[in-house]
Amino acid sequence: MLKELLIIMISSSLVSNVVLSQFLGLCPFLGVSRKTNTASGMGVAVIFVITLASAVAGVIYKYVLVPLDITYLQTIVFILVIAALVQFVEMFLKKYIPSLYESLGVYLPLITTNCAVLGVALTNVQKEYGILEGVVNGFATAVGFTISIIILAGIREKMEYNDIPESFKGMPIVLVTAGLMAIAFCGFSGLL
Repeated sequence: MLKELLIIMISSSLVSNVVLSQFLGLCPFLGVSRKTNTASGMGVAVIFVITLASAVAGVIYKYVLVPLDITYLQTIVFILVIAALVQFVEMFLKKYIPSLYESLGVYLPLITTNCAVLGVALTNVQKEYGILEGVVNGFATAVGFTISIIILAGIREKMEYNDIPESFKGMPIVLVTAGLMAIAFCGFSGLL
């Protein structure tokens, strides 16, 4: 059992990185990756939301939707669970860490519509993971997202001091950088 969980963790965080391999969650990946402190704050929020959403969605799916034979409602139910969790995170940050709340700005409520969060919940159902495997998959996927966004933020901070051609300044060089990161993460595919 421990071996399977370790494989899920490595696969979800590095090999099938949600941003660089599956191209989910690109909006906050590109929007919040200007500074490493903001990126790490977003990463922690995403780790919390995806991990908890995986657990709650797994329990609801297994003990409510399947027994009542209403699995066709899974997408709507998962979105409601995610929206409630994001509201909780938003209220917590606004009260206890207002500087991070302000720096995340509009991207914090956008976690609700972050396709990576919903994608994890749906992947857990498609791969028929149990609740524990789903939580591990959710946590590892969120860690992979956090690794990606922090690396991109670090690169973007260093790029501020580089001489970049005018046509590549701004988002074009960020997209080129993200593409190169995706190519680099393809090297992890040989792990499993």
